[in-house]
Amino acid sequence: MAPKNLLPVSDALAKILAAASPIAEVETLPLRESFGRTLARDLVSTRTQPPFDVSAMDGYALRAADVATPEKRVLLSGESAAGRGFAGEVKPGECVRIFTGAPIPKGADAILIQEDATIEGAMIGAREPLRVGQHIRVAGVDFREGEVGLQAGVRMGPAELALAAAMNHPLVPVTRKPRVAILATGDELVMPGETPGPDQIVCSNPFAVASYVEGAGGEPIDLGIAGDEFAALERGIAEAREAKADILVTLGGASVGDHDLVQSALTKEGMELGFWRIAMRPGKPLIHGRLGEMHIMGLPGNPVSSIVCSLIFLIPLVRKLCGDLNAGANLTQPAILGADMKANDQRQDYLRATLSTDGEGRIVATPHALQDSSLLSIFSRSQALLIRPPHAPAAKAGEACRILRLSSGGF
Repeated sequence: MAPKNLLPVSDALAKILAAASPIAEVETLPLRESFGRTLARDLVSTRTQPPFDVSAMDGYALRAADVATPEKRVLLSGESAAGRGFAGEVKPGECVRIFTGAPIPKGADAILIQEDATIEGAMIGAREPLRVGQHIRVAGVDFREGEVGLQAGVRMGPAELALAAAMNHPLVPVTRKPRVAILATGDELVMPGETPGPDQIVCSNPFAVASYVEGAGGEPIDLGIAGDEFAALERGIAEAREAKADILVTLGGASVGDHDLVQSALTKEGMELGFWRIAMRPGKPLIHGRLGEMHIMGLPGNPVSSIVCSLIFLIPLVRKLCGDLNAGANLTQPAILGADMKANDQRQDYLRATLSTDGEGRIVATPHALQDSSLLSIFSRSQALLIRPPHAPAAKAGEACRILRLSSGGF
């Protein structure tokens, strides 16, 4: 059970995704510009691939029965190359020199690869018998005209770009990028390059959050820093509305201190609160709601807390708005502990950890000794988050655990 008024992580993610629908706006982009974008509609093949039977290897196209024994020979009578096939027919007792990707000549039913061929002038033999169809790629073995090659919701990576090109699609329909406005809050913050006052620090969270948004397929919009006053927060909210943001992410001010005004300012502007506070560490004071059509996500101000919450909640929300059918999928994987762990309390822990491999090839996750949510230097030296469920019992090094690789965060 989660502590009173604290929502379990899985429930929080489910609520966030249930409140979101894919963006309806579609953009048609040249294939070269669609990397990282999400298909808005199914992509149907306009051709069959391969369009005809082709050779999978360099060698000789012939009839398998003609070289059934090592002493049998066939006469070399021509050549078939990719883009320049053999125009005639392979007759009994003949063969054609053929190269990978070349059309199979009429009459041939197998390919004798050149490594297995015996050559005596123009007479060709086989060291081993062939079976009919050997080393032949039949027409349509990859895909056929009219088939759905890529489904709506698929993200266009290198393999998807190659498949779309092979299906002869120079243009592809993709979902508009979700616009994500990012507003840092706090009188204590200044931007990098500025000189902090005696009680100030340099603002870092927007840069990490914007990178995660962009990596997940969104368009980050930097709204700068709002001080700890209602007027500044109201201006930031107004700017997000003017930018037609699909999501407004606030950084800091989400807790219950006298200077934590974000939730009050959002409520004053008409926010419908979904939930506030999650049974997790780091990242407990997270706000989720709606302000009209705009999703609201108020992340904690501690740098590590905002990064972890971006990984667990913001990236799946961006992917859901993109139309990704797998938004929110479990990306954790098994590992073993590299150190003893104490029993956990009622909150789900996300511990920064390094990864190594033991002698059996298993992934070993070793948490850093320091886990304070303000320590970015430790995050930069980590490869994964080690997940400790609520009420997890004490565990010894070598026992099973689950991790979330940091490289899986939308990139």
